[in-house]
Amino acid sequence: MGGTEHLTVRREGATLVLTLNRPEAKNALSLSMLVGLYDGWLEADADDSVRSIVLTGAGGAFCAGMDLKALAGKGMAGEEYRDRLKADPDLHWKAMLRHHRPRKPVIAAVEGYCVAGGTEILQGTDIRVAGESATFGLFEVKRGLFPIGGSTVRLQRQIPRTHALEMLLTGRAYSAREAAAVGLVGHVVADGAALERALEIAEQVNSCAPLAVEAVKASVYATAEMTESDGLADELKRGWPVFDTADAKEGARAFAEKRAPVYKRE
Repeated sequence: MGGTEHLTVRREGATLVLTLNRPEAKNALSLSMLVGLYDGWLEADADDSVRSIVLTGAGGAFCAGMDLKALAGKGMAGEEYRDRLKADPDLHWKAMLRHHRPRKPVIAAVEGYCVAGGTEILQGTDIRVAGESATFGLFEVKRGLFPIGGSTVRLQRQIPRTHALEMLLTGRAYSAREAAAVGLVGHVVADGAALERALEIAEQVNSCAPLAVEAVKASVYATAEMTESDGLADELKRGWPVFDTADAKEGARAFAEKRAPVYKRE
């Protein structure tokens, strides 16, 4: 199992839990964190026993964005990983889910700050849970920067455009309740309970047929920008093969026998 000093990896049953682990900096992105994140996405997809991923942060924060000290030229923790970035100049975008989408469902468990790059990573996740005191926002315009992690493209596709533009152009902070009201997160729970709720949702995902889950996720994203007719045609191409899997047959047998299905990813 992988991980770095700023990204821990552990298993909870069929769920791979990735934890941003730089609490002294509110989990601001470092090079070692980005390398660990990307390796975590790859590890989850390569291991068929992993059926879901939970992304969270240590120390009561999710992610406060990029390390601005590093941006100012004062160095970034994890210089030993510089060769990885040289070998794959796109690695940081893949880590932040800008240029990479895991085939397994990704559930975000957010406590505390989830701002700037944290809100940008969030937009690459599939299901989102936030603690009551979580804070969201894209602060880049206040600092003369651009939210280049994908927010000018993705945010307007995930929440109503008027709310997306307000978040992007004002650079103000949003509470968890406000984020839920505009659709940026799906669940708001008591502080400290986000990870527990995310793991409960992950377990619900894990109990379903993995091939079906992955095909459904792929279809949702692939058809998002298609016309309805093209999307429906693409859905048939992806969906019909699922009916021929051993998992589909097991699901039908389990229903007829009134028992819980046992899926083997076949």
